[in-house]
Amino acid sequence: MKTYYVYMLQCQDNSFYIGVTSNLTRRITEHNTGKDKGSYTYNKRPVVLKWFAEFTDINIAIQKEKQLKGWSRRKKQALIEEDWDKLVEFSKNYTEYGGVK
Repeated sequence: MKTYYVYMLQCQDNSFYIGVTSNLTRRITEHNTGKDKGSYTYNKRPVVLKWFAEFTDINIAIQKEKQLKGWSRRKKQALIEEDWDKLVEFSKNYTEYGGVK
């Protein structure tokens, strides 16, 4: 059974990049060596792996990737830090709970 990874990188400019791959080690190396000059991370190297999850279904992995890309920066940071209380707090209705605290 094939394994897929959804991963989050922190770029040199402190931004995050989220992707999906079947070979995590190879993909991070590609990001750091600048394999694709048109990629988001090309001018933001080096990148550091901050978080990843494994999946056996590519469709679920892609769904998770899209979900994470829609998250706020503070919610991504809470996931990286495994701060489950903040992750729940930042998941609450934005209109009800307002912006950054």
